[in-house]
Amino acid sequence: MFAVIKTGGKQYKVAAGDKFVIEKLEGEAGSKVVFDQVLMVGSDKGVTVGAPFVSGATVSAELVDTFKGDKVMVIKKTRRNTYRRRRGHRQLGTLVQITALNA
Repeated sequence: MFAVIKTGGKQYKVAAGDKFVIEKLEGEAGSKVVFDQVLMVGSDKGVTVGAPFVSGATVSAELVDTFKGDKVMVIKKTRRNTYRRRRGHRQLGTLVQITALNA
């Protein structure tokens, strides 16, 4: 069984036991979170597609860790004008593990 959920403006295909990184969620490591924006649920019986969400379907997960990602350097330069700007950015992420799919 699998589901497609929406969180942080992105969509993820998940199954029970999956670990994946999403945009930062508030909460301590080990706390539970429920995703109620389920776009699609699939099983061996068939596929249920929501309009836009599947009613009554939820995905339960556990927060494993919150961390900062790798640094991305953003460099601006205008030639012949001595204009140079250099900025770094580290995106915050959360590692979650799916515990149950409730269709």
